[in-house]
Amino acid sequence: MNTLDHFLFGLYPYIAFVVFVLGSLIRFDRDQYTWKSDSSQMLKMGQLRWGSNLFHIGVLFLFFGHTVGMLTPHFVYEHFISAGDKQLMAMISGGIAGLLGFVGVTILLHRRLTEPRIRINSKTSDIVLLVMLWLQLALGLATVPLSGQHLDGSMMMKLAGWAQAIVTFQPGAAELLNEAGFVFKAHMFLGLSIFFLFPFTRLVHVWSGFASVGYLMRPYQVVRSRRLNVPAGQNQPRQPGAGV
Repeated sequence: MNTLDHFLFGLYPYIAFVVFVLGSLIRFDRDQYTWKSDSSQMLKMGQLRWGSNLFHIGVLFLFFGHTVGMLTPHFVYEHFISAGDKQLMAMISGGIAGLLGFVGVTILLHRRLTEPRIRINSKTSDIVLLVMLWLQLALGLATVPLSGQHLDGSMMMKLAGWAQAIVTFQPGAAELLNEAGFVFKAHMFLGLSIFFLFPFTRLVHVWSGFASVGYLMRPYQVVRSRRLNVPAGQNQPRQPGAGV
């Protein structure tokens, strides 16, 4: 393992996570008016519905799938499913979700680059973010056939071991990726970079989506009507438009 691998997969994950959390908190505290998705729906609906729905369905499934799959220790599920079967299930479900997300982000990127009104109102960060998401999903799809070369689940176990070592602050996490190919490493590095850039882009609105679940547990608001009590001897207020 060289120094670059040690930095990218041993230190950079912590740098990206710190920037992700602190950057989001600072932006929420200082620039709440920029805390939004900056939707271009009002400029032109066009392909937005198909692109947005496909992208969000695919990406949300991949996010939760990666989180559960990578961070769940092997002993939790080894009595129910083998590592090889788990990897096969991940290849099939992740491949389908990745394809949906890839088609969706391709539509969104094409729309943002080719529609003049949307292009002129787009920030540089909007286009850079979509390009990064496009590349990330493309790399993720490229890992599916490569994972087929390790159907025993060995590579998946090493990748999951790396993720679990990072979140539990264990030393030597980067060494677990010595045998991982370039596509796997590029996919992981780009994913970390998206988290690093998260607070500086429109992605911050994702926090609001998760926070909205809290509204389900809020008590109902009781709204009572209040009649206008006019003291005796005073005239009732005239209604607008009433005759003289």
